[in-house]
Amino acid sequence: MRLTRYSDYAIRVLLYLGSQPDDRLSSIGDIARSYGISQNHLMKVVNDLVNAGYLESVRGRFGGIRLARAPEAINIGDVVRHTEDGFDLVDCANCIIAPACGLTGVLHEALAAFMQVLDRYTLADLRANRAGLWTILETKSAIPD
Repeated sequence: MRLTRYSDYAIRVLLYLGSQPDDRLSSIGDIARSYGISQNHLMKVVNDLVNAGYLESVRGRFGGIRLARAPEAINIGDVVRHTEDGFDLVDCANCIIAPACGLTGVLHEALAAFMQVLDRYTLADLRANRAGLWTILETKSAIPD
């Protein structure tokens, strides 16, 4: 089972913002530098997270983004459901044996178990080592391009 890059980036953004030692605003550029990923890719993800109510965006010269909810209120299963489009493991629609095949049921069961595990965790759980995460992220962010 593999999440899309989009979901990966969404969780990384949430971890970055949730790991900060205070409620400061961050820029997409800082987050992109910390993870070594494209700022352009992150912009779409951040906009989606803002529209979904996970992030708050503050405009202006001293603007940026921050969590819009407490880390304890951000469920990882919900984030993955929001960011994954049509989470089908196999496309059985055009398969001639689909009516008699048991694979579809097994895969649905596996997906349900996967999501059940993700549903048990919040952003607060993922950032349990908050100080350690922030030390790494802050160091990477300080390295110029």
